[in-house]
Amino acid sequence: MLASTSRRSRRSIQSRSVIFAASRWIANGENVLLLGPPGVGKTHLSIALGREVILAGYTVQFTTATTLVAGLAKAHGERRLDEKLLALSKPKLLIVDELGYLPLEPDAAHLFFQLVSRRYETGAMLITSNRSVAEWGTVFADPVVATAILDRLLHHSHVLTIRGDSYRLRAKRKSGLIKPPPDGDGPPLGSASLRPVTVGNNLQPRS
Repeated sequence: MLASTSRRSRRSIQSRSVIFAASRWIANGENVLLLGPPGVGKTHLSIALGREVILAGYTVQFTTATTLVAGLAKAHGERRLDEKLLALSKPKLLIVDELGYLPLEPDAAHLFFQLVSRRYETGAMLITSNRSVAEWGTVFADPVVATAILDRLLHHSHVLTIRGDSYRLRAKRKSGLIKPPPDGDGPPLGSASLRPVTVGNNLQPRS
């Protein structure tokens, strides 16, 4: 459920829901970043959005960040990176799940940058991550390249942060194995709040 927000924030979220439902962001080659802690439904939401995109008649490919980077590294080692990048540039939407959960390959930043550059303004990407964009320099172990990646991803983007308690830990909290957070600290047990994050003017859909 949505946490209490200002009327402006509610209208902002509602407008984004319309954009997602209509898949206008796909047609415009925009990106969506779903950020938040583990267990708040980022993967579930990304799959739901991907399904809507398919129903709208577009092609979608889903992969985890570690699988994606491992595939790029393997293709690079076999001298067929261009072929791999071409294949990954064909789907209208590329969903990259769980960026930041596990350590990436040493050359991950450079390989991921090439993929983002190849898809820039031609194909949409949806990325889920448990790290804020400010931490992506650590995720890729290369702050300079991470900045270049974000420069392209955020140019035409919708950045949404999901805040709340992990749904996976709900049963454990009810059983007493894990103590609930103090009163007033975060949303109710098993709930999550969705809020847009302003990154310059990047949250406005292109005309």
